[in-house]
Amino acid sequence: MNKPPRKTELVRGLSLTAAIMIVAGSMIGSGIFRKPATMAGQLGSPEFLILIWVVAGLITFIGALVNAEVAGMIDATGGQYVYFRKMYGDGLAFFYGWSIFSVIQTGGQAAIAYVFGEYLGYFIRFPQLPQNLQDFSIYMPFAGNIHPFMEFGPKAIAILCIIFLTMVNYIGVIFGGIVQTIVTFIKIASIILLSVLLFSVGEGSFSNITSSSLIPQSATGGTISGFFAAVGLALAGAFWAYDGWNNVTFVSGEVKNPQRNVPLGLLYGTLIVMAVYVIANIAYLYILPVDVMANSPLVAASAIEVIFGSAGASVISIAVIVSTFGALNGNILACSRIQFAMARDNLFFNILGKVHPKFGTPYISLVVQGIWSSVLVLSGSFDTITDYVIFASWLFYMLGAYGVIILRKKMPGTPRPYKVWGYPYTPWIFIIFSLLFLVNSVISDSEDAAMGSILILLGLPFYLYWKFWAKKKQ
Repeated sequence: MNKPPRKTELVRGLSLTAAIMIVAGSMIGSGIFRKPATMAGQLGSPEFLILIWVVAGLITFIGALVNAEVAGMIDATGGQYVYFRKMYGDGLAFFYGWSIFSVIQTGGQAAIAYVFGEYLGYFIRFPQLPQNLQDFSIYMPFAGNIHPFMEFGPKAIAILCIIFLTMVNYIGVIFGGIVQTIVTFIKIASIILLSVLLFSVGEGSFSNITSSSLIPQSATGGTISGFFAAVGLALAGAFWAYDGWNNVTFVSGEVKNPQRNVPLGLLYGTLIVMAVYVIANIAYLYILPVDVMANSPLVAASAIEVIFGSAGASVISIAVIVSTFGALNGNILACSRIQFAMARDNLFFNILGKVHPKFGTPYISLVVQGIWSSVLVLSGSFDTITDYVIFASWLFYMLGAYGVIILRKKMPGTPRPYKVWGYPYTPWIFIIFSLLFLVNSVISDSEDAAMGSILILLGLPFYLYWKFWAKKKQ
């Protein structure tokens, strides 16, 4: 009996539907259930709240348009990392991949998994560890003292969820894509159903969506600088909810007909999420006036409780559990491909570039990513760490958009199945907006911007090591 051939390359098994669901599923996590309340308090205006969600969605869509051109040109696994290598060379590409692996995406996975465990705790009573274990602490640079065994129940569930989804993607990208598609369909449907219920059954009012004062002084301090600070903070919250839109580029090498399906996945997935977010926020406001929303941290739960009473909390908990599960799966599936691509380029541990001989997946990269994400769960410091790298994320987004202009000059003859609409104005709009966002971050949140830069630069000795090692082997 003949044995099936050993697989040495990743499998192209993801359809256009799977690509769209990776984009949408990676974006829709817990943000739409948590951020609207914070943003309502920052803005104090229902009109501006909706406007910020629309503006953030449009900027995200422009970013997707710009990335779609490069995604159509280059279909290699590793996505943005590979793009940066073509645009700027090994150095910047390494620091992008280092940041994704060390903090940005693994910290995001830890945060999403923790929210999953937190909401599962609504249905399961977690046992408490002895107080001496809860009080045990370790000092971690940049984050201070951490308590790995505090709130251990949600952390344990978070780690189990990471392990489970790592194994799902370990045994095949097609299986992982199917899970992502099913879960994303469910969570989009659940948010739309929630919105329909709020509109049809809830005794709300569309007058809540307008206000007597377009720019409330109480929210902005009554000054122009206060207004821009409030808008900047609200945009940061919305962008956090929209983040993850470029994850599909990381698995370009495993998408069928990638020159067509990756750009379409970026565009359709972003538009779907934008529509879902705007509809959901209008539904929240229909039930809750903006000042009430501002004092409702779990705004979706507060809105649904108006209809179903205390049982509404169960409904929202289930929605958040499904939503975070899907977001975590999309994140794990996509981001493990970055360190895989780096290893193949001799810019990371070579063992991470291995392909499973039976399943055709980057199995070691998946396992290492899962272990590090679990460590960040135990650290309990992932919210702090991800705050540090918001600055870094937008720095790389800006550089990616400028790279489209670079590639137009460096690779003029390379076929472009999709060319970004409105070139060169569209990329420049995104670049300028990103730059303004970065400047605002430096001014209003200088400590986190500085720490984000430091965490990125910590990769320098590793980069020098791999560059030296690569030369020594040649």
